[in-house]
Amino acid sequence: MLKGHRTWVFENKPTILSTATVGGPFEANGRIADDFDLLHEDLWLGEQSYEKAHKVLLEEAMFKAMEKVGLGKEKVQLIIAGDLINQMTPTNFAARTIGAPYLGVFGACSTSMEGLALSAFIVNYGGADYILTGAASHNAAVEKQFRYPTEYGGQKPPTAQWTVTGAGVALISSYGDGPHITSATIGRVVDMGLSDPFNMGGAMAPAAVDTIEAHLRDMQIDASYYDLIVTGDLGKIGREISLDLLRQHGMNIEEERYQDCGLIIYREGQPVLSGASGAGCSAIVVYGHLLNRMKRGELKRILAVATGALLSPLSFQQNETIPCIAHAVAIEYGGDR
Repeated sequence: MLKGHRTWVFENKPTILSTATVGGPFEANGRIADDFDLLHEDLWLGEQSYEKAHKVLLEEAMFKAMEKVGLGKEKVQLIIAGDLINQMTPTNFAARTIGAPYLGVFGACSTSMEGLALSAFIVNYGGADYILTGAASHNAAVEKQFRYPTEYGGQKPPTAQWTVTGAGVALISSYGDGPHITSATIGRVVDMGLSDPFNMGGAMAPAAVDTIEAHLRDMQIDASYYDLIVTGDLGKIGREISLDLLRQHGMNIEEERYQDCGLIIYREGQPVLSGASGAGCSAIVVYGHLLNRMKRGELKRILAVATGALLSPLSFQQNETIPCIAHAVAIEYGGDR
């Protein structure tokens, strides 16, 4: 059911039947290392290129999510996933391995919640019983494409963020027990004229605010309805900007109720500058750390707002500004289905 202008409400409350997260060596030293299902000791993952390692991250997360509930890949009726590499080749090749029907989606770092929203919509209306959805990123592969290969040792400004090496996957079903997806607000493209690829958080903050406001307006609820509103990967700079914008718009969200995935993954002292980023950023935090907190009873309702900067190396070279987007998904656990 459409509520308001941009929000889907899922009457059947599709279930997040299982999830899995995989990370790299930098993530293994971070704050939420215990929430990963699998951690790797090096960036190569036994492969001959970083891009092939990127594919393995997603494959491992998909197989682990299925393994947790004893579901064979032949039972998966749809894969909805994506990444940041050209033409989403790591995800395409991972989907080739699984062999299920596949929809590749690109929303930059908002891909995780774009996929979750679409999965919930399809399951809610009987289009599938089992859907795998997720997103992944690899630090060395993504940095090489969008900025400079890490081997260059290029200097970065304080506004820059560290691309996560990780994959997060959820198995969405019309059956079973688990956290339920209750609604989703689809973002619109917001471009405030910023053009600095080393300040993604600042560029994406207005899109996050736009989607949060739309969700609360469409649902006719206050921010206090949620135990936690978490943005995708705004990092330190973007979170501060978004909080300022929300206050200017008359929304005084308590700071402890408003967090950012890009500030959750790493420990104080890790050289990540403004925080984490990447398509895998919100995927590993939501599908690992936050859902674990929900299952422990620490959180009952969360609104996950994944943010994405829709630029490319080509658009940057042509002096384009950075269009941004944010998709929000409401997840609830502990109440009636």
